[in-house]
Amino acid sequence: MDPIRSLDAIFKPASVALIGASSTPGKLSFDILHNLIQAGFAGPIYPVNPKADEILGLKAYPAIGATPTPADMAVVVIPARMVVGAIEECGRAGVKSAVVITGGFAEAGEDGEKLQAQLAKAGREHGVRLIGPNCQGVNIPYSSLCASWPLITTRGRIAFVSQSGTVGAALIDWASVERLGFSGFVSLGNRADVDESDCIRYFNDDPNTRVVACYIEGVKRPAAFLDALGKATKPVVILKSGRTARGRVAAESHTKSLAGSDEIYQTIFRKYGIVRADNLEELYDFAKGLAYMDRPTGKRLLFISSSGGAAILGIDEAGKYGLEAPFPSEDLKARLRAFLPPHCGLTNPIDLTGDAITDPSLYSKSIAEAKSDYDTSVVVFGDPVHGASDIVTGRGELVVYCGGAEVEREESLKMHEKGIPVYPTPERGVRALAQFFAHEAVKPEEAQAHGGQDDEGPRLRLMPAPAAVRVLRSYRIPAVTAAPARNAAEAARYAGRFARPVALKILSPDISHKSDVGGVALGVEPSGVKKAWKAMMAAVEEKAGGARIEGATVSPMAKPGGVEVILGILRDPQYGATMMFGLGGIFTEIYKDVQFCLLPASPGEFERMVASIRGYPILAGARGRAPKDIAALVDVMRKLAQIAEDYPGFDQIDLNPVIVYEKGVSVVDYRILHK
Repeated sequence: MDPIRSLDAIFKPASVALIGASSTPGKLSFDILHNLIQAGFAGPIYPVNPKADEILGLKAYPAIGATPTPADMAVVVIPARMVVGAIEECGRAGVKSAVVITGGFAEAGEDGEKLQAQLAKAGREHGVRLIGPNCQGVNIPYSSLCASWPLITTRGRIAFVSQSGTVGAALIDWASVERLGFSGFVSLGNRADVDESDCIRYFNDDPNTRVVACYIEGVKRPAAFLDALGKATKPVVILKSGRTARGRVAAESHTKSLAGSDEIYQTIFRKYGIVRADNLEELYDFAKGLAYMDRPTGKRLLFISSSGGAAILGIDEAGKYGLEAPFPSEDLKARLRAFLPPHCGLTNPIDLTGDAITDPSLYSKSIAEAKSDYDTSVVVFGDPVHGASDIVTGRGELVVYCGGAEVEREESLKMHEKGIPVYPTPERGVRALAQFFAHEAVKPEEAQAHGGQDDEGPRLRLMPAPAAVRVLRSYRIPAVTAAPARNAAEAARYAGRFARPVALKILSPDISHKSDVGGVALGVEPSGVKKAWKAMMAAVEEKAGGARIEGATVSPMAKPGGVEVILGILRDPQYGATMMFGLGGIFTEIYKDVQFCLLPASPGEFERMVASIRGYPILAGARGRAPKDIAALVDVMRKLAQIAEDYPGFDQIDLNPVIVYEKGVSVVDYRILHK
């Protein structure tokens, strides 16, 4: 059976058993049984408890194998030490799935990890799909299934998938309070089997779901996660916690220092068109808007309000996200003047003033007239307008209802019951609307699994510069010569051959950032090489006295007139090879004007990377300057990506700086860190 379709036994079960059912009110297993009944589940419910004959009016059974027919799903609420045996019994009894509420597994330490491994093995060997352990269960209103808590049954369009039960429960509670409901709630817990990737794929195919909203802390199966995102046809909104750079110890390159795990996830989300939320409020707001608003046809907004101040706040927020709030045309003004009082403002916002409280039709008439001129009418109710829910249609409108008095609350709830999302502030509403345009998916031309390793692996080694340049040149990457000199006399001879100023760079397997220890001398005339050599070696001895010194490389200085950029390859432990691009030189780590791209990638994706940095106008030819050779730069990026594919042992590659000229590029400095 298709692994995704096997999840029907969890989300659409024909029958449910509760292993560990209790007859004691207040116990979790009692509450879950109560919720299963009260949610209106239509199929048989089998309480399993060897010490009870009946619980909550249902016949109880001594073991899972004793039920009249095999349950599709078992909910397991028994001590952790008994769970593995229970899953084995489920498999022998023909049970297809289990939701393991019980904790005390991987979250509890080494012994718990071993127990969870046994649980996962039992599920695989006996054909039982698992949610959990250590989870808050599942709630699928369209299946009348609440194998969780609290009891919430309101149906809606958003599926909430959460690695935290508390976070997920908060989201469905918000949706229920606002009468929007949800299509599904899954608390993943420790993810012994079913994970976020499975759920994204499942709910993407679910006809009752319009948006999948996820809270994740990490990803269990990177390749499956990317596959799920790549196949998603519905909006996916993700709140990813843990945004600090990963603390993995390794030899640092510029690329490595700029690419914390969060940057990798941001790259993934951008590539696959995922909407990213920065907090729980945004996760809810964005999912709500994408699920219930129609996609705007454009970015032109007209603000219509009885509160000019609230509308202006919305206009300010719109500007942050590239949305437009142009003034109305003279034709629209004339049409509005035909029915609006003369003191109403006719700019943008349309300020209906307090007259709209006594005459709500001013709203509906203004909205109707604006439809032909604007893509979205942002309707801001700043006062308690009775009948506000009858004014808006939900078509081409963003509704904001400021205030929390009785009228505002009641009218907002009425709108939600009609499937019209309402936001409490203009800023939150505009941010939600902007998500329709925030991430247009850039689907990769060819899918490729990205693996990785969880452990550190062997210590990385710095490839000598002469060997590194040979690798680059074998792929026709224009890297400058790095002639190795063992002493000052050899360096002087090389410099004489170049007959132009040279760069001296310390040659050491122990020194990653040469300039930081005085290991770089630039613009040295051939006649001054010996003196520069002596001074550089003295500086390195002072600042890195324990380092192994093998001499220095001699390279001709690059010709002036170009723009310095950086290119890099980093192997993420989960997602594999990633390319970095940004402005280069010594200020790379200060400005951090960089973009990342998950490999493999097309030339089009490389072009978008280049165009996405803040410094792109410098390359494109700002203020009348000649544009640089972006085509040649993209060609180097393509070849660098090929090196990453051909040499999986290359962990990090730095090309910094790469000088981009009006015609052609030159790779001036380069480092390869390998296993």
